[in-house]
Amino acid sequence: MKRFVAIIAVLMFTAVSLTATAGPKLDGVKCPLSGKAVKADKTVDYKGGKVFFCCANCPKAFDAKKHGNKANHQLVQTSQYKQAKCFLAGRDLDASKVCNIEGVKVNVCCGGCQKKVAAAKDKIAIAFNETAFAKGFVKVKAKE
Repeated sequence: MKRFVAIIAVLMFTAVSLTATAGPKLDGVKCPLSGKAVKADKTVDYKGGKVFFCCANCPKAFDAKKHGNKANHQLVQTSQYKQAKCFLAGRDLDASKVCNIEGVKVNVCCGGCQKKVAAAKDKIAIAFNETAFAKGFVKVKAKE
């Protein structure tokens, strides 16, 4: 009986360990270059996280200046970064002011910022450009 309990304990520990190290969920995540579904083994290190791509060619072609907005969007989408402040004004967030930017729900501080996002033709560019990203988002600390 003790051996059975020990085996169950080891199996449960292994399952929890595998779940904890499985990495970000990639359902619905798109390659910042092609817009296709990403693969877990095609990555580039970026801002202390990983950006995922669809094929072996895209990581080679990745240019942070050219593709940074979409890479920043993906870092939030994969929960490697989280929102801390309004990306437009740098103020505290209003939970009732929600914007959905290509599958990523973000908040802003006020109705004025919400209207700016709604009116923007390129919503990823307004929310995830370098200035906005630095103002509103922070890296999620890894679990120890």
